[in-house]
Amino acid sequence: MNIEPDDSKQVVLQVGAALKKLRKERQLSLEDLSELSGVSRLTLGNIERGETNPTIGMLWKISRSLSIPLMALFSNENGVNLSRAGKGLRIPGEGAKWVIEPIFQNGNHEMEMYRFYLQPNSSYYPETHHHNTTEFVTVMSGSISIQVNNESYTLNQYDSISFPADGTHSYINHTHEVVVLHIILKYGH
Repeated sequence: MNIEPDDSKQVVLQVGAALKKLRKERQLSLEDLSELSGVSRLTLGNIERGETNPTIGMLWKISRSLSIPLMALFSNENGVNLSRAGKGLRIPGEGAKWVIEPIFQNGNHEMEMYRFYLQPNSSYYPETHHHNTTEFVTVMSGSISIQVNNESYTLNQYDSISFPADGTHSYINHTHEVVVLHIILKYGH
């Protein structure tokens, strides 16, 4: 996950507490969750205690195994939520070639929204998402190639696309500018 330094410890502790709460609510042992998620029992224990900074891929595996949206692991229940670009939680990955900013999640965990930045001449290959998940993407700035199950689509500023996100998909920025996307994940039941 490699959270930005100012938020790092607080977010790691928050994720650990949320994971432990969810696991206990489902009456799962660390061993049970390890078998479901493919993440080692030792790593899961370290995450719950806030002793490790999990990767985004690891968190996707855990959220899929619990059949919850990714952002449920970052749960922060408030009334009004304001998300400012570049402020709050930022999750950089793979040498900071991309950054995800979680924006919103609805209360019943059916939808999540992210701001996504992809550096010039970079690509992002996310984990497959939960079964029956639809991904909605709008290009806010730049131009990007999105591949969905071996089909390629080029999107320019303000273009949008939706697709089943439980299959393979990727984002490729062939330009010399940062691409900014708004991504919504809608979870099916």
